[in-house]
Amino acid sequence: MRRDYGDRPLRRSGLAADWATQFATWFAEAVAAALPEPNAMVLATATPAGRPSARTVLLKSYDERGFTFYTNHRSRKATELAGNPYASLLFPWFVLHRQVIVCGAVEQVDRAETEAYFATRPRESQLGAWASPQSTVVPDRAALDSAYADAAARFTGTVPAPPHWGGYRVVPETVEFWQGRTGRMHDRLRFRRDGATWVVERLAP
Repeated sequence: MRRDYGDRPLRRSGLAADWATQFATWFAEAVAAALPEPNAMVLATATPAGRPSARTVLLKSYDERGFTFYTNHRSRKATELAGNPYASLLFPWFVLHRQVIVCGAVEQVDRAETEAYFATRPRESQLGAWASPQSTVVPDRAALDSAYADAAARFTGTVPAPPHWGGYRVVPETVEFWQGRTGRMHDRLRFRRDGATWVVERLAP
């Protein structure tokens, strides 16, 4: 199943001055390439004891502060972040032979930002946030369907953001841009925060 990644170089001279601009460029190219859900990212967390877990979540916004996603505060990921507030993100843009890897501390976004985003969600997704006791064991699908029906009956108009649901922002300490190359001699350029500034480093493949 080995594939040749071609020879599309990633050079220091062609890199943006900051990671946010470089990410914006690559993200736009992923969207233009019509990749399925280019905002899908693998979120890795760990317990205080170091036991890891990973899952795919959707990036909802990003800026120079970091990368934001939303979830149930009682979910496994949120529980792990409460005890160990660090995470890694991976954007696997296979078709472009690219990856972006982010590592950093995680903070909750403020309630106003959460509520503003929640208001933009489809009604079905809003109801789902109330109905699903995320990451907990449920007896069967019927129990979930019943909880969803109860939420729909409860909120006949505007659906408010649940108090147990909100946003998290991964604040980067490193952001690596990985470009596949021939012979597995890939290009890896990493922005690393060094105090108040950022340095760019080339990593061996």
